[in-house]
Amino acid sequence: MKKQNFEIKNEIIDKAFDELKVKRPDAFKERLNFSWSNWGFGQEPLEESVKRLKKYGVDYIELHGNHYGPDLGYNIGETKKILSDNGMKVSGVCGMFSADNDMASNRNIQRQAALDYIRREVDFTAEMAGHYLLVVPAAVGRPEAYDDAEIIRSVEALRIVADRFEKTGVKAAIEPIRAAEVSIIHTFAEAKEYIKTVNRPGVGHINGDLYHMLTGEDHIPQTIVDAGDMLTNLHAADTNRCALGAGFLDLDRIIKALYLIGYNREGCFFTPEPLGPGGDPYPAMHGIPDGKRMDLLVEDTVRYFREREALLSA
Repeated sequence: MKKQNFEIKNEIIDKAFDELKVKRPDAFKERLNFSWSNWGFGQEPLEESVKRLKKYGVDYIELHGNHYGPDLGYNIGETKKILSDNGMKVSGVCGMFSADNDMASNRNIQRQAALDYIRREVDFTAEMAGHYLLVVPAAVGRPEAYDDAEIIRSVEALRIVADRFEKTGVKAAIEPIRAAEVSIIHTFAEAKEYIKTVNRPGVGHINGDLYHMLTGEDHIPQTIVDAGDMLTNLHAADTNRCALGAGFLDLDRIIKALYLIGYNREGCFFTPEPLGPGGDPYPAMHGIPDGKRMDLLVEDTVRYFREREALLSA
């Protein structure tokens, strides 16, 4: 029987992976850098979150970009101490872009707020020795476009602060998000075109998200391979936006694709962000989490991912 289109693409990934194992066994010497995005832990104290992650073998954390004003967000000294005391390193910072700080807005006060926010978070990321700041070209939670000039305004805004990325060495990681949540930049192809249009040295990377890729991409593993060195962070959750292994995500081929692009190197991260089912996960940012439930979420995800990775790379 004739294979389905996605099965044909699967075979291409499988063949390339098998060839890599034979020709370059050294490519599997290092494991993928496993991080965790902590904004889903809500108002839980950072120290509790860090201790949980270390307990289950996570060495990197993606910090919530919570510097919404000059008096808000993680204190640099306190944060460094918590991280140092627990042997935790920072992968990057998850930039949070709403209608209040929207580079594509038709209100200049909101665009200015986005620029001020990016400057604060880039500087914070650099202080934490983080590798990237996640940047969303338009507000998350606003899927309806204001007009047809949103990309023009967004590009213009990001160019203004692009030199901050270049000077600090922090990567601007553009995240494509599903059309149900944002008005522009829904796919990797659109993110690449956006980056090309910005045309600044500090803006050249992509932050993928498997949940958004389920609706935005034709074939997730092939999209990863095509992204190559542009991919610097990959958010992960299963098809139900819960722990890895709780849905029907083809995690094995995603892992294969990551090894095919040499993703098991410094500055590249696999970062679970299981926010749970539903159309609006963002209230979790302000809530009080159930510690035992968070423990189970982290434990299940880490165990399942490392198990699949070990089986594939053996």
